[in-house]
Amino acid sequence: MTNIAAALTQVAAKWPDRTALTCKRGGVWQDFSFAEIEGNAASYADFLRQQGIRPGDRVMLMVPPSMEFICLTFALFALGATVILIDPGMGYKNLLSCIGAVRPSALVAIAKAQLFSRLFPQPFRSVRLRVCLGFGLGLCGRQLPPPNQALAKLTITPLPPEATAAIIFTTGSTGPPKGVRYPHRVFQAQLQQIHDYYRIGEDDIDQPAFPLFGLFAIALGAQAVIPEMDPSRPAKVDPATFIDSINRFGVTYSFGSPAIWKIISHYCQKQEQRLPSLKKVLMAGAPVSGELIEALQAILPPDAEIHIPYGATESLPVVSISGREVVDTTWAQTKEGKGACVGRPLPGIDLRVMAVHQGPLSTFSAKQLLPAGTVGEIIVRGPVVTEAYDHNEAETLAAKIPDGEGFWHRLGDLGYLDELGRLWFCGRKAHRVTTASGPLDTICCEAIFNTHPLVNRTALVGVGPAGAMRPVLIIEPVDSKLASPEQLIGELLALAAAHPHTTGIQTFLIHPSFPVDIRHNAKIFREKLALWAARHLS
Repeated sequence: MTNIAAALTQVAAKWPDRTALTCKRGGVWQDFSFAEIEGNAASYADFLRQQGIRPGDRVMLMVPPSMEFICLTFALFALGATVILIDPGMGYKNLLSCIGAVRPSALVAIAKAQLFSRLFPQPFRSVRLRVCLGFGLGLCGRQLPPPNQALAKLTITPLPPEATAAIIFTTGSTGPPKGVRYPHRVFQAQLQQIHDYYRIGEDDIDQPAFPLFGLFAIALGAQAVIPEMDPSRPAKVDPATFIDSINRFGVTYSFGSPAIWKIISHYCQKQEQRLPSLKKVLMAGAPVSGELIEALQAILPPDAEIHIPYGATESLPVVSISGREVVDTTWAQTKEGKGACVGRPLPGIDLRVMAVHQGPLSTFSAKQLLPAGTVGEIIVRGPVVTEAYDHNEAETLAAKIPDGEGFWHRLGDLGYLDELGRLWFCGRKAHRVTTASGPLDTICCEAIFNTHPLVNRTALVGVGPAGAMRPVLIIEPVDSKLASPEQLIGELLALAAAHPHTTGIQTFLIHPSFPVDIRHNAKIFREKLALWAARHLS
């Protein structure tokens, strides 16, 4: 029997008086010790239990990053409830669809979210209990009371390892967001990986740009500093504010998307600032350029480490590479169109590359595996790999390959293994452009054109039917007011002709600003761009 909430009780027993959490409340920074975090979680758990929350209940938590978010999450874990976390920035249509699919029985939320549920009642029809954080005018359910300081210890409900701790939604970068069931055992395996591989523990201070990582930090005995930012809009982060809290509290590590670190590194260079306390940076969510790594290295201490974990919402982390290895050994090949090297499998992770297959697979066969250097589908298995999507049997069948008593997860990515056992990412399978002359992989092709100084980024899309697509390269220029688009396109045509795998790309379009995912502000919505290109060309 297990419960991920036990990690909080263990660190609180070991270091009750040490600072676990730092966040702003009423415009003032406030610290909470591990004992206070456990006590607050215990108080919330007691209140929620009195309201009728039971093991197995599905509780949608719509609370911004805060002490309340941290303590309510641990409280719900301890009760044995399933915590539903949905990024509010995914857009109303996706948000309402996800809520309706996951069927919450309770809604614990700020007043704004409670009122939202009243305006769109259909997706919330399964909700039988409402708890409001803050004053709700009597329309938002029972108000969450302040923590009862007399309740110091969190009571843990023992659960089977496969019991669902949370449902977390994918970004929806290649289709509608899907709810991923996270059992308690997967959270524990992730904690172990973060502690053992990235060497993060009680001596660290974390500033997570993704709220869930604040929970990991506290569970590991580290201090979490909640930054002043909208986590659903990472590319809109105020760099001065983000940097101020790093330096103010001596933050030692931080996790965020490349979009955040691009802004932070550019600001620091412009202001001639450094981040002397920051010893580790983790970036994930999209391929990371060598230029960004070098820009970060310039503002970090000489012995600082940059890590790029690779995986997906369904399985993270499964592979990792250091920034130094990228800059020193793989980035030159990436710029030549060899793909983005994402590193070696982490301990306990089994990773393979198999022949590209459309549709579900009823069983795994070693005959499907490809030799080193051959691009195919990336599949993984291991302790951090989740087993199913919630209420979505079709997607589960499409993503999982049974193998004896276990299964392989299809990441939906294309790549290959090199002779050193490193994985090279070549793009999403759904984004592959299948032309009459053969397939084109996005990351490999786009890298050729991304080297041009006037290009911010590019997106390769296909227009037309599968197998006979017209490859179209869409360009997002550095300056939206491009002086001579015709000259730029001419230079990109010359680049295409100079590389064998891009000679078939003859159509170029300029787009002012790419649509990207909300969570990382880095994954390009190529499906939307493909429709835009088709309309433009017609």
